[in-house]
Amino acid sequence: MTAVEKKTSRTLLLVLLLPGLLALGISFVAPMLWLLRASFSTSALGGGDGWTLDKYSEILTDPFYWRVAGNTLNYGVTVAIFAVILSYPIALFLARSTSKYRGILTALAIAPLLTSSVVRTYGWMVILGDRGVINSTLQWLTLTDAPLRLSNNQLGATIAMIEILMPYAILAMLSGFGRLNSQLEEAATMLGANRFKVFTRIILPLSLPGVITAALLVFVLAISGFITPRLMGGGRVFVLGTEVFQEATVTLNWPLAAALAVMLLVLFSSVIVVYRRALRALEA
Repeated sequence: MTAVEKKTSRTLLLVLLLPGLLALGISFVAPMLWLLRASFSTSALGGGDGWTLDKYSEILTDPFYWRVAGNTLNYGVTVAIFAVILSYPIALFLARSTSKYRGILTALAIAPLLTSSVVRTYGWMVILGDRGVINSTLQWLTLTDAPLRLSNNQLGATIAMIEILMPYAILAMLSGFGRLNSQLEEAATMLGANRFKVFTRIILPLSLPGVITAALLVFVLAISGFITPRLMGGGRVFVLGTEVFQEATVTLNWPLAAALAVMLLVLFSSVIVVYRRALRALEA
């Protein structure tokens, strides 16, 4: 390829990239820059010309926000672990299935995504409530004398979020199970390996990239969620998402809301760094 052809190719590539870069700049970069600017603002509404670190100082010195950050991290990790554990057998079955109904089964697995998370959260409020299906059944069977506290706490929010995010985990693992090879499993079986060894030494290691990707996706969606912790928590579950909403819409303290959002982005970035290192270790 001549120098002229290379230059033409680069120009064409730039022209093709411009619409996407422009859309990304308008829809993502510009709002992020405004968010960062608002977090340093001296005005309650995020405007003004003054700059201050007061909101970051308030977050870093207030034990409440440290508890919120720790609660958010614990919430996201718990949801990610259980969502991946429950979704793994489903994703593995769909990935290995040769049935003519595989497409239908896959559609059924991700069908909950067609329903609003608000509706599904309200459904869990009915199921886990003091007079819900579970408590009513347990009391009817005389297994409990009083309703179990399954809602209006972090347990209820965690259970609901796990179910809501399972379809995302299934999709992520299905896309990451491309390294699975049935011939390797057959070879291991012929060499005397039982099913447990085949799973632990071949299937699981080859599927780990998809599992880690699913865990990352579920974790990010869980810690950035607002609706489910707010409704299922009954105002008793404090995560960064609920605090950002509280400061932005109730107290109208936009700089503090922006600073909390930046804190959430830092948490995202830290997890992504760990994710990339884990993938590199697996590929090494």
